[in-house]
Amino acid sequence: MRHSLPLAPQFYVTAPQPCPYLPGRMERKLFTALQGEAADKLNNSLSKQGFRRSQNVLYRPSCSDCSACLSARISVDAFRPSRSQKRTIKRNAHLRRHASSAWATEDQYDLFRTYLDARHADGGMADMDVFDFAAMVEETPIRSRVIEYSDPERRKLQAVCLTDVLDDGLSMVYSFYSPNVPAQSLGTYMILDHVEIAREAGLPYVYLGYWVPGSTKMGYKSAFSGLELYRHGGWEPFRKPDSYSADIHPMSTDPIAEQVANISLPDLRS
Repeated sequence: MRHSLPLAPQFYVTAPQPCPYLPGRMERKLFTALQGEAADKLNNSLSKQGFRRSQNVLYRPSCSDCSACLSARISVDAFRPSRSQKRTIKRNAHLRRHASSAWATEDQYDLFRTYLDARHADGGMADMDVFDFAAMVEETPIRSRVIEYSDPERRKLQAVCLTDVLDDGLSMVYSFYSPNVPAQSLGTYMILDHVEIAREAGLPYVYLGYWVPGSTKMGYKSAFSGLELYRHGGWEPFRKPDSYSADIHPMSTDPIAEQVANISLPDLRS
């Protein structure tokens, strides 16, 4: 008997676990599988509704206690670099960018381990081995790229970003960089360079993942002009950080059934 994938995506919710952004809170994720010939269509549609990709899964925070995690993107046309960001671009002008298909290398993994050990030694990815890393990079059913930044004089890989190419922008799935040159602000530089890549490609947005009010880990994203947040079913320009305190309230989130019912799905039949 021949089996086929269900036409409509099936959504599930993870079990509660400690929130990595706000202490004392629990997080859940709403998720669906990303597979089949219509994977690109589904990824494009759900990315515009606050979802993120992790390998073959699309997910969005769906916590019972708050709705603080807000998907963030930069509007390329509205973006203007600050003085500090202009200095960051200048400091990294010597780096060479190389984009390739989603394929993991030993040099990438070595840099990834150095980054994790220095910045996220107690994080959820701390125990990832080379096979886990390869899966993170290579298990993608959509159009993904690995963008490397190297120092040609030192012949050394300095920064890497796994990037998805959407129909309306670039999605920075995961980035890591050398922690040994903090003055170069490599994390900021990669975002700035992705804005430039999107501009050159005629793509209007750069998706950054989630911004969380009250989380110092996510505070850097609010430094980019042209920032937009997905909130209450639509994208809105970023306001002052304290404007979003209500999203931490337990009554700020809708029941799971309502959240799923309000997801707009593309026509996956063609």
